[in-house]
Amino acid sequence: MRLPISQSFIERNAIVLLIATLITVAIGGLVEVVPLFTIQTTVVKVPGIRPYSPLELLGRQIYLREGCYLCHSQQVRNLRDEVARYGHPSIAAESMYDHPFQWGSKRIGPDLARVGGKYSNAWMYQHLIAPRSVVPESIMPDFAFLAQHKLHTEELIAAMKTNIDLGVPYTQADLQNAMADLQAQAFPNADHTGLLSRYPKAEIVNAKGGEITQLDAVVAYLQILGRMVNFANPAVERALQAQGGK
Repeated sequence: MRLPISQSFIERNAIVLLIATLITVAIGGLVEVVPLFTIQTTVVKVPGIRPYSPLELLGRQIYLREGCYLCHSQQVRNLRDEVARYGHPSIAAESMYDHPFQWGSKRIGPDLARVGGKYSNAWMYQHLIAPRSVVPESIMPDFAFLAQHKLHTEELIAAMKTNIDLGVPYTQADLQNAMADLQAQAFPNADHTGLLSRYPKAEIVNAKGGEITQLDAVVAYLQILGRMVNFANPAVERALQAQGGK
């Protein structure tokens, strides 16, 4: 059957070709986008995932400010060598409260998706202050200046409220206890009961001299990466199977 409009006619007429292209792209886009509106979420939350604690959240902002993501990814791909080096492949739920996410596209340094708990706090502090003192071949710049700058906590509540607007489920109790939780996570001798009830597995850092520094916040952030989800937990396995992943 001969079409009423020939292919050559479309190719010779720019306006007709443009309209045909727009129609084709629109149909293709609808086919891909419309099904997404029929499901509640594309990310299935797994046990253990929680919002960042106040100290971790401010540490993450400093991490972004200093451009750490330009050299370090936070995504373990499902490849044998990456799993052998970094651990369980990353899952979507681990980034559900990251705005923006830190998957990255370049690894000048190692992936940090599961760096939390891999090294002691003392090692983390030393590595950030003088990288080559613990990793001689490191090309990472020194971040000793972070230990000289007091953490700006006045932006904490605003940062948490912004995250709430983006869908992070901080509660009113989280906001009310934000400064107390930040202080508790910074000092080993503080009462950590409330902090750990709201933010399980939060790493207690070692702020010295009674003043919390930007370095303390970065260490707190790094020490939670990859530690929220226990992949040996059967409930986690069931959640991953429910969303078609492992």
